[in-house]
Amino acid sequence: MTDVVVVESPAKAKTINKYLGGDFKVLASFGHVRDLPPKDGSVRPDEDFAMDWESEDRGERQVNEIARALKGAKRLFLATDPDREGEAISWHVQEMLARRGALKGVEVRRITFNEITKRAVQYALAHPRDLDAPLIDAYLARRALDYLVGFTLSPVLWRKLPGSRSAGRVQSVALRLICEREAEIEDFRAREYWSVEGRFQTPQGAPFGARLTHLDGRKLDQFDLNDEAKAMAAKAQVEAGTFAVTTVEKRRVKRNPPAPFTTSTLQQEASRKLGFGAQQTMRTAQQLYEGVDMQGETVGLITYMRTDGVQMAREAIAAIRDHVQEEFGASYLPSAPREYSSKAKNAQEAHEAVRPTDVANTPEKVARFLDDRQRKLYELVWKRAVASQMQSAEIDQTTVELADESRKTILRATGSVIAFDGFLKLYREDEDDRAADARAGIAAPDDAKPDDDTRTLPPMRENDPLKRGEVTASQHFTQPPPRFSEASLVKKMEELGIGRPSTYASILQVLQDRDYVTLDKRRFIPQDRGRLVTAFLVSFFERYVDTGFTAGLEGQLDDISGGKIDWRAVMRAFWEDFRKAIDATKDLKISDVIDTLDEELGPHFFPAKADGTDPRVCPACSGGRLGLRLGRTGAFIGCSNYPECRYTRPLAVPGADGENTTSLAEGQRELGQDPASGEAITLRRGPYGLYVQQGEAGVDAKGKPTKPRRSSLTRDMDPETLDLDRAVALLSLPRPIGRDPETGEEITAGIGRFGPYIRLGTTYQSLEPGDDVLALGMNRAMELLAKARAKVRLLGTHPKDGAPVEIRKGRFGPYAQHGKTVANLPRNLAMEEATLEQVVTLLAEKGKELKPLVKGGKGKAKAKAPAKAKANGAAPPEAPATEPAPARKAPAAKPAAKAAPKKAAAKAPAVKAAVRAKSAAKPAAAKAAAKGKA
Repeated sequence: MTDVVVVESPAKAKTINKYLGGDFKVLASFGHVRDLPPKDGSVRPDEDFAMDWESEDRGERQVNEIARALKGAKRLFLATDPDREGEAISWHVQEMLARRGALKGVEVRRITFNEITKRAVQYALAHPRDLDAPLIDAYLARRALDYLVGFTLSPVLWRKLPGSRSAGRVQSVALRLICEREAEIEDFRAREYWSVEGRFQTPQGAPFGARLTHLDGRKLDQFDLNDEAKAMAAKAQVEAGTFAVTTVEKRRVKRNPPAPFTTSTLQQEASRKLGFGAQQTMRTAQQLYEGVDMQGETVGLITYMRTDGVQMAREAIAAIRDHVQEEFGASYLPSAPREYSSKAKNAQEAHEAVRPTDVANTPEKVARFLDDRQRKLYELVWKRAVASQMQSAEIDQTTVELADESRKTILRATGSVIAFDGFLKLYREDEDDRAADARAGIAAPDDAKPDDDTRTLPPMRENDPLKRGEVTASQHFTQPPPRFSEASLVKKMEELGIGRPSTYASILQVLQDRDYVTLDKRRFIPQDRGRLVTAFLVSFFERYVDTGFTAGLEGQLDDISGGKIDWRAVMRAFWEDFRKAIDATKDLKISDVIDTLDEELGPHFFPAKADGTDPRVCPACSGGRLGLRLGRTGAFIGCSNYPECRYTRPLAVPGADGENTTSLAEGQRELGQDPASGEAITLRRGPYGLYVQQGEAGVDAKGKPTKPRRSSLTRDMDPETLDLDRAVALLSLPRPIGRDPETGEEITAGIGRFGPYIRLGTTYQSLEPGDDVLALGMNRAMELLAKARAKVRLLGTHPKDGAPVEIRKGRFGPYAQHGKTVANLPRNLAMEEATLEQVVTLLAEKGKELKPLVKGGKGKAKAKAPAKAKANGAAPPEAPATEPAPARKAPAAKPAAKAAPKKAAAKAPAVKAAVRAKSAAKPAAAKAAAKGKA
């Protein structure tokens, strides 16, 4: 009789199965097995926040598999991750199994482990517990809060601010931080200041530099020398004096090592030192946690990576201390183990810090088993954990003051030297965002302070006469606050106590996916859509995007997880006020919204001109005033004299001076002329985003309409720096890359409905972030095609013609393919379980011919594009057909998302009630009709 263990991921199940052997069957839930359905009514405040849960096919399939495995089993161990989400997944699995009657006679226990090692897993099995009810309550409260904010506030956005995507409880606060930082930068006015420095030599001839700090007996403030005249006068005064050393101050300071990583600090350091995004960091850490194959054995290399804790297990500390003494010597080992405590607000469950599971697995030892990203991240985690238990560094700091004979003109020189490197021998945390920017080729701010900690001074004594060399006066300007990087935004959110560090990566990604912000040169730049949404929320729902209010809610959620308060009581208090705020916007007119946003964002959309003229004067009629306007597809700039003056300007695609350089009324910018045809190439904005176009629509000799050549911009292309050469290259897509060494078929790259891709025959693969569709080479193309081939399962050859029969993973689910014939797999048939005979029968019964969508091609899907182009001025990007469409009609492309707000806004409560009543009446009417016939 075997016991059943349920974990979250297949990789984790595979690793643990090796540890436990034949007495256990380890199965994966594949994350959450059910969730709140994304529709109104899933959380019902009027029924004391009752919730409806819904499972998709995958969840049902996994729970059914667990239920089958439980037949004859004595115990079920729920071993999902050791946090709130893991506790919730275990609860969902138990609830679904209980409803199936699969738990009769089965003992259900919860186990957790912070690392996937044989010792940790066996210890957990020996110390099981029940499900943690307060943790589950905290999960329910968080899920209900996020649902109610999203599904109640987003429709208000869609109705009152067309073109908006969504709002979220934490997402909107993070967006506000980014937008407010941008407003600070725009409002910033640089101030001039000067510094005076002199070069000196000691009596022994050793040179050094010193900066002027006192003039005429008074200490200089930053802006005391605020113009060239004052700076030159101060320089002349230094040049006129004879200087000697007045004081030499030496002191030794200790620098302690940083604590081992938490989720937040890991994301920050990986961003600064490795250039990893938060999502990339968490994905890579997940792989290291779940285990990598090392000489036939799967080994979990790091502990659980979603944690607020900085403490480490006693045995881990002891092992690290032994390693330090053996590797570096007794002088690098503190007399007692270092103890750390979390300083983060709302630190939740007492997990360990992120550390290596076995310090003996050094980065050098495991490097050959890891890919490049895994190796870099593991080395960072390993060094940080080991350094945290090493001796402090000792630094000798020296400050020398020089004065003239009057002692009224004083200069200061500072320097330091490392007396004992301590933990710095292994790990340095002194690389901030600016240092990372310098490594990435981004210029340092003009007012950046010099790093005196790395400057050494020659030996000097008091009263030593000095020989003066060159004196220089340097001009500086203050710099605006830097835009948030992923690292600095994560740090800010953690300091404010907003959200959970484990959710930061997904929040930052959602902001980019909604086109609220872009990430350029490692910095977040808010887009106009994001600024409009923020201005709306701050104007009409200020409390719910306030950092203090959001942090306070997080504190209440932590109190729920600690069993201190009832989660429904928290929900009642929140919902009462939130509902009132929503109801207050029912009579809010869109014109009121426009006036408010126009006033709030006026300085952004209409920055002051250098010549002092009014930036809002309409350039078309000269008498109208430009202002913010709203259309069905979003916001734009328009003239107050409409309809007499039809001047409009999109919020984006700016020219050199913030306005379009040509054809402003049409919202386009001319890039130049096509070298071959001489036709104008323009950059435009359509309903599906930015695109380039060659020429204009017209008619041919036979009177048939002709369609101009178009190509979409990819997400990482900057419209402001797009030049003619890249536009011509985009219009020439798809382009050949080379030929496959095995088949000899041509590999091409292009941009389709779902973004940039490469193609080999009938195999397509989307490009990844960082890949340039215009410059991608053969080596990278072969790497991507290898991933695409991994999504294909070859079943065998068809009995009729011997051609291969395959199953492929598609956007709408797995499908079978034989030549150009394709068929969707039924929902109850898993891709891994399908047989050749089943698939051949399926293709014969439900197969249809695959017709790739190519430019100029015919077909039902293609026929709709010209109509959209005519109506909106832009055609949707083309897309290769890589799979059959699902049985229900699927959205053609991203524009479908834009239609959703209208649909949601149109369904007012009264309309929904009528629809429900009509639906309920149908069965009764049918029965009555049938009775009448009888």
